[in-house]
Amino acid sequence: MIKPIVAVVGRPNVGKSSFFNRVAGRRISIVEDTPGVTRDRLYTDVDWAGYAFTIIDTGGIAPSKDDEWQKYILMQAQLAIDVADVVLMVADGRDGVTANDKEVAQILRKSKKPVVLAINKMENENYDNAVEFYELGLGEPHCMSCTHGEGVADVLDEIVKHFRVKVDVTIEDERLKIAIVGRPNAGKSSITNRLIGEQRVVVSDVAGTTRDAIDVPFRYNGKEYILIDTAGIRRKNKIDYESIEGFSVMRSLAAIRRADIVLYVLDASDEITEQDVRVLGYIHEQGKPSVILYNKWDLVEKDSNTVNRYKQALASNLKFMDYFVVEYISAKDGTRFGRIMEKVEYVYSNASTRISTGLLNEILQDAMSTNEPPTHNGKRLKINYITQVATNPPSFAIFVNNPELVHFSYLRYLENCLRRAKNFEGTPIKIFIRKKNKDKE
Repeated sequence: MIKPIVAVVGRPNVGKSSFFNRVAGRRISIVEDTPGVTRDRLYTDVDWAGYAFTIIDTGGIAPSKDDEWQKYILMQAQLAIDVADVVLMVADGRDGVTANDKEVAQILRKSKKPVVLAINKMENENYDNAVEFYELGLGEPHCMSCTHGEGVADVLDEIVKHFRVKVDVTIEDERLKIAIVGRPNAGKSSITNRLIGEQRVVVSDVAGTTRDAIDVPFRYNGKEYILIDTAGIRRKNKIDYESIEGFSVMRSLAAIRRADIVLYVLDASDEITEQDVRVLGYIHEQGKPSVILYNKWDLVEKDSNTVNRYKQALASNLKFMDYFVVEYISAKDGTRFGRIMEKVEYVYSNASTRISTGLLNEILQDAMSTNEPPTHNGKRLKINYITQVATNPPSFAIFVNNPELVHFSYLRYLENCLRRAKNFEGTPIKIFIRKKNKDKE
């Protein structure tokens, strides 16, 4: 059953993101005393009083005919309102009713959606001051303080009253989470928008436009997914980690950790960089299956050997992940876009592969017959057996007489034997060495 959707809207700097983070129980939306920090819609799933629902944080609405950013933010907020079952309007109790609040209220009245009006920053204020907010025509104002948590529960109680159905909070979200990662201005947001078929996130030629890691639910071929559009990751020495950008980069790395699969976007009109290699190394270390997307393929002058040259450049730079899968696309004109989700399913299927213990030990015996285990200081490595302990990524435990005798090169050899026997293209695999009969840790 589809969860109800709650859109959080209001003018800039009234505490929408603070409410969003408090309800989510963690810092998802960037909070800073700067208008315009939240530009795109942010989603998270929460539950309250036995109700499961999705909450959307939006940018501050400040209608302007001249400001292009405000036009984008207003468009994003309007999209959130359109899909919402309930809209929460947040206002600032310290400032009282402003002209901007009245404009937002007018938008909400036209939407015909159920609206809950919350007056924030009322921790030390006289609640009688909230009376003036009745003039917005949105019903009873509910006072709260997101900073201290006061009144937030009452606001949530009011929100869930508008839900037509109750969705069980125990339902596990089985949607595949796909993180879209890459350097600034590689085209990540354009890819997101084209995949889901709407202008979901802000697209600009200005590097750094996306600053939040944005969860975007979407459907493809009848199956539900979540796209995580992330901020571009620049070199460490160019990032101020105390700034909004620094927090965005940390969140991009966190998005990789919580993703089921990663789409890494490269700019085909530019060379692969050391930073690209580092981030791909991080994806590999985290055990995440991945697909590399060479975007802006329409800008590349091609001949019969172009694809081979790009593959060779990847192979030269990514020796640690020679299992990579690559696709050449253009977010601008849609070139090969149909192959992206095919590759996602293909790679994730490989990462989900499970091999029986019997077959694994046949593979192991063949490998040892071809290349015997090494010796060290007169002691020979004896491999007893192998078993698979996990998937996503495929993980194996090899039991031996002495783990110290296992050389990296022989471990690499065994990994290659596993890859030749089964298709693990696009996914790392992990091998753990255990001493035979040793108690499980």
